[in-house]
Amino acid sequence: MLREDLNTALKEAMKSKDQTTLSTVRLILAALKDRDIQARTEGNSDGLNEDQILEMLQKMVKQRRESVDFYEKGGRGDLVDKEKAEIKVIERFLPQPMSEAEIQAAVDATISELEADSVKDMGKVMGALKQRHAGRMDFTRASQLVKQQLS
Repeated sequence: MLREDLNTALKEAMKSKDQTTLSTVRLILAALKDRDIQARTEGNSDGLNEDQILEMLQKMVKQRRESVDFYEKGGRGDLVDKEKAEIKVIERFLPQPMSEAEIQAAVDATISELEADSVKDMGKVMGALKQRHAGRMDFTRASQLVKQQLS
């Protein structure tokens, strides 16, 4: 599904001569191909699944946001604009992120379900959250909330 969306976006960007979208989608597809090859060498003949692709896209967005911070500090407005444009293209393929309230509710439900009561249980809680909410949850924020509640 996501692979098809990426290929469709590539074709549409070619037809409309949208260079930003075209170059960004090509970057995504190249990264996906690299990870598929790596997965195959590790014995997974199907390559990445949807959740793993979403995780890869989230990492790409995170990298670009970090680059935006560095470029802003360095006074490179041209590169800031380029990175922000790439973020917008990548985010088109990500599901709608969870709100702060939804993250809090998911954290509360998972902690009570797993009967977690100390920081030692944090890994178990985070693992369950990642499994259930891959691609939608800001796990940095979720980690902070879990740590607060278990401390």
